[in-house]
Parts: sequence; C-alpha cells; structure tokens
Amino acid sequence: MKKQLTLVSLALAAVLANSPVYAAGSDDPLLTKVMLDQFEGDVNNDNATSWAAQAWAGYDLEKLWIKTDGERANGSTESAELQALYSKAVAPYWDLQFGFRQDFKPSPSAEWAVIGFQGLAPYFFEMDSALFIGKEGKTALRVEAEYEIMLTQQWVLSPEIEVNFYGKNDRETSIGSGLSDIEAGLRLRYEVVREFAPYIGVNWSKSFGNTADFARAEGESTSETQLVLGFRAWF
Repeated sequence: MKKQLTLVSLALAAVLANSPVYAAGSDDPLLTKVMLDQFEGDVNNDNATSWAAQAWAGYDLEKLWIKTDGERANGSTESAELQALYSKAVAPYWDLQFGFRQDFKPSPSAEWAVIGFQGLAPYFFEMDSALFIGKEGKTALRVEAEYEIMLTQQWVLSPEIEVNFYGKNDRETSIGSGLSDIEAGLRLRYEVVREFAPYIGVNWSKSFGNTADFARAEGESTSETQLVLGFRAWF
C-alpha cells in the first residue's frame, strides 16, 4: 500500500504545481458541510437499507473530504466503505482528490489508494470518478454521474448512474474483472426546506461478466429493481 500511495503522490505533484484556479485572497474562511445524499429503505423489504454520505472541511481551493456508503439487509452489513481524501481545486468547478479507501464489507476487508476527480461537467452534470489501487495488483475504477431537474422550486427529479470496473478477479469477494456492475436510479424529492427533502424513487442494479458468473454460482440474482423511500439532508 505504501508503494501505491507514493506513486499516486508523485503523479499528483506535477498537476497541483500548475493549478489554474485562485482562492478568494484574504477572505477565505474555514468552511464545513455534511451531506447525507441518500438514506433509504426498500419499500418491498423492510430489512434492507442503504446510505451514501459525504462531508468536507476546508478553504476555497483545499479541502479534506470524508465519503461513505453501504448497504444493510436482514440485520447484517453487506457492504460498507469509507474514503478519506485531500481535495485540491485544479480548474473551475473541478477538484482533484486523492487519499485512502477502506472497505469494511464484504469480507475480507480491503484497502485502496485513491485518485480521482469530482466536479460539475458541462450541462450541470455532477461527476465523481476515482481510480483505486489496492494490494497484490488490484485496481478498480468507479464513475458516477447525477443530474437534477427542477420541476418546481421544491420538486426535484434526480437521475443518476454508477459504473464499476475491476482489474482482476477476486473470488473472495465475488468480484470479477472488467465491467463489474451498473447501478441506475431515479428519485423524486420534495424539498421541505433546502436542507431536508424526503424522496421516493426506483433503483436498478445489474452485475456483468465474471461478477455475474460468481453471483450465479452462489445462487444469487444478477439484477435487482427496488422501489425506495428515503430522505436527503445537509447542513
């Protein structure tokens, strides 16, 4: 892991040295934000819940980020991960992020070095992409995109998609190389206030390639559609 972190740090040094963005001079206070993007349950399964949250603290150009997401079903945690990242603005609306990711579930746990970009693409698509480098030559790539459609001042329709790729098979966690899975969701929320919004939505996920083969061998489904109910909050 130390070797992976060193390589990531060296690759970032040249990028950060030529950053084209500038801070707000002396008017640059320390700010913080906590965002619970999703906390939801499966309407058809009272025992299935999931979450996705992130928080940051810092200044205009430099921040520390914490990201976490996971799922619980039937009283046990099926997946849970935590990322701790340093974030540096490298272009208007775009941050370069790097740090560390810890997977607590599924077992066995895994550790990854992280390098990625998060920002706002043209036409206001919110993008979050990251390359993960683990032990024993393991690699993974995740790309997420989200868009917000303002139906009214309070009703917001939000489509989103997440795609995961892995560099090699990992039989212990039933993850296959290549395109592993795609998850797509569509959520309609009502902003009671800007900081709190309950929502209802549909979430579809499907595994592919070797990951799907592992799932079939274990008698599990390779695709799932959920009707979800939850809320979003930030402060």
